[in-house]
Amino acid sequence: MALEERPREKMLANGEKNLSNAELLAILLRTGTKHKNAIELANYIINKDIQGLRYLQDMTIEELCEIDGIGLSKATMIKASLELGHRVASIKPHKYKVKNPWDIYKYYMDSLRYKKQEIFKVVLLNTKNEIIADVDVSIGTLNSSLVHPREVFREAIKRSTNKIILMHNHPSGTIEPSTEDKNVTSRLIKCGELIGIEVIDHIIIGDGLYFSFKENMMF
Repeated sequence: MALEERPREKMLANGEKNLSNAELLAILLRTGTKHKNAIELANYIINKDIQGLRYLQDMTIEELCEIDGIGLSKATMIKASLELGHRVASIKPHKYKVKNPWDIYKYYMDSLRYKKQEIFKVVLLNTKNEIIADVDVSIGTLNSSLVHPREVFREAIKRSTNKIILMHNHPSGTIEPSTEDKNVTSRLIKCGELIGIEVIDHIIIGDGLYFSFKENMMF
C-alpha cells in the first residue's frame, strides 16, 4: 500500500474526519491477516452485518474473537474504543437550553437511538427552558398502563417545574407514532392542564431521525 494511502498517514496529513469507517477501524486493528491487509479486514468486519458499525456495539469480545484475524488484543481495543466514544457522546453540558425539538433530539439521540427497549422519559425544564433533569418513567413497550400520570408528573411537582417534554425511543428506528403513542400523549396533556404543568412536546427518537408532536401539529 502506498505510504499516502495508509490510514495513519492519511489521518496525520488530512485529519481523522477525512478517513472512512474502514480506515478508522484499520488504525485500531494495526495489522491484517495472511490474506487481508488491515483495511480489507476492517471492511470485512463492517460488512459482516447490514447494520455496519452499529452491530459492533452489541458484539461481545468473545464474538469478535471468532472473526478470522481478530484476537483478544484487537477485540478489546475495538470494544474499549466504542465504549470511550459512547461515554464522550454521553457528556452533557451543565446548562442546556431547549429552543426547538431538534435541540432535544441532539441532546438525547446518542443515548437512546440504539436501545433495544422503549424508554419513556420526562424532561423537566426551568423557566429559561433549560434542562434541569430527566426521569425514566417506563422501560418496555409503551402503553397507558405503564406510563401513569402519577409517575410522569411526580418529579415535576417535587421540583416545582411548570413545563415538561415527553420523550421515548423506537428501537425499530422508525419514528411514526403509534395509536398508543397518540393516546398516551393526549392523556398526559389533559392531566398536565389539570395540575398546571404544561406538556410542551412529545419527541420520538428513531435511528438518526425524530418526530415532534408539536411540529406536526398533533397537540
